Amino acid sequence: MANLTVGELLSARAQDLELTLLTANEKALEKPIRNSELHRPGLALTGFFERFANRRVQVLGETEMAFIARQSTDRLRQVAKRLFEHQIPMIVISKGITPPLEFIHVADEMQTSILSSRLTTADLVTRLAAYLDQVFAPSINVHGTLVDVYGVGLLYTGKSGIGKSEVALDLVERGHRLVADDVVKVTRTAPDVIIGSGSELLGHHMEIRGVGIIDVEELFGIRAIRLQKRIEVEVRLDLWSETEDYERLGIEDKRTTVLGCSIPIVVVPISPGKNITVISEVIAMNHMLKVYGENSAMEFTKKLSQRLGRKTLTKGYLESDFE
Repeated sequence: MANLTVGELLSARAQDLELTLLTANEKALEKPIRNSELHRPGLALTGFFERFANRRVQVLGETEMAFIARQSTDRLRQVAKRLFEHQIPMIVISKGITPPLEFIHVADEMQTSILSSRLTTADLVTRLAAYLDQVFAPSINVHGTLVDVYGVGLLYTGKSGIGKSEVALDLVERGHRLVADDVVKVTRTAPDVIIGSGSELLGHHMEIRGVGIIDVEELFGIRAIRLQKRIEVEVRLDLWSETEDYERLGIEDKRTTVLGCSIPIVVVPISPGKNITVISEVIAMNHMLKVYGENSAMEFTKKLSQRLGRKTLTKGYLESDFE
């Protein structure tokens, strides 16, 4: 699970979210934010704390602040103390509204940060949720190479030295775009969407055995790279084996699961003289046809069945024709 503190969020997104820190307790900035969800504590401000989502970042809008402004000093201190006793990570107030000083004093006493944003409540929630979703999205590192081929993200996997980087280099030479080589960081941004990106350390460098380390961006230009790409098909490179039963028709899609997301997988046997680059382009184009509802293998099987059916009927008719 990702680790994020209030201070780190403030440092990373103060400008984008137009944030201003209103409290002075520095220890409050060390509080951890444990998930990506936001909460509007309207009921909690009235004293109803049953099923209160205290582990979430609390967002106060104009309505909540109008309610707070109407409370007496004693009542406001009571409400604030009960709210902060639940160990909430932080409070963000929209529209640049500044809460009463008593509210801020209680927050400092209870070591909870209050931030003010000049954004509207809707914009604040949208931007903050997007950032937290990115931070807390599940991710893993995969040994492989990710290339954008005709707009389709192909993740090449296989044993070390089988030729993943060489295939990617050939694809870049043909005008496609490298996303990451050797180490691909895979992040699930939605139940059925996984995004691949490169590591900050490796960047768009590539190791070619016999040549060494090359910089794809420097060699081929900015158009030859992408910072990230949705992974849509896994292409597993295997050494050719006569005992292995490889797919011949492709009627049934084989699938694999990455971070709980199911994607198609194509196993390509490697043998001398086989042009894996052209096969990769065909894999990408064939995938897009399937996305648009065209399945070449199924259409071929359907036509073949119709042809055989007509041939059987014709043969039966001719056998009974004696003229």
